[in-house]
Amino acid sequence: MNEKVIDIHDLYKSFGSNHVLRGIDITVHKGENVVVLGRSGTGKSVLIKIIAGLLKPDAGFVNVLGKEVDKLGTQDLRELRLKVGFCFQNGALYDSMTVGENLAFPLKRNTPKITNEQVRKMVNVTLEAVGLAKTIDQMPSELSGGQRKRIGIARTLILRPDIMLYDEPTAGLDPITCTEINNLINEVQRRFHTSSIIITHDLTCAKDVGDKIVVMKEGKFVKQGTFDEVFSTKDELINEFYDYNFIQ
Repeated sequence: MNEKVIDIHDLYKSFGSNHVLRGIDITVHKGENVVVLGRSGTGKSVLIKIIAGLLKPDAGFVNVLGKEVDKLGTQDLRELRLKVGFCFQNGALYDSMTVGENLAFPLKRNTPKITNEQVRKMVNVTLEAVGLAKTIDQMPSELSGGQRKRIGIARTLILRPDIMLYDEPTAGLDPITCTEINNLINEVQRRFHTSSIIITHDLTCAKDVGDKIVVMKEGKFVKQGTFDEVFSTKDELINEFYDYNFIQ
């Protein structure tokens, strides 16, 4: 786990007078799940949007899979994004398409020479991987919130990215479904050898999926390590966050 797939130093991002990221340093190694933990509005989602090239940093070094993201041209950025899967908080499914069509869309769009048979096989394999093979002909409106999250993950996985970026994967879900999503994130890591950043304010998610936990407060990282290392502390900033959550 020595190879760095994400390497960020001294990252700053502001929106007008709102200083969202204030000197962020983070490294993700190959095969590692890194959880960025913090309350809403601390800049967590801005961080992964910069990693995916959806936002430009004001200052700092952002290297993803050996490329300095903010220096890439349009074509090179497009190619990099194919290797970086972004799982949006709401699943971001197309409501007018079936589950199968939702998964097929990015394949057909990004690999124009792929055959219909290859598409069908990839869709079936990926749906099976997230435990929802039987939903292939269903519409998103027929799915539960947890199923929509799973299909969102499947659609991201269909292109076999090297990196997965999860934005609040358990938000709005009941505790049992949260556990299922956490298990799926770990299964994706194991089965597809992905490296991941998981953005969350859910301590259970952090504990279940994080090889490394990074705690963010007011645009800065205040502590990082394993879950036990981070929360075995008398630091008021950390304990305040622990008390804010629901783990006993």
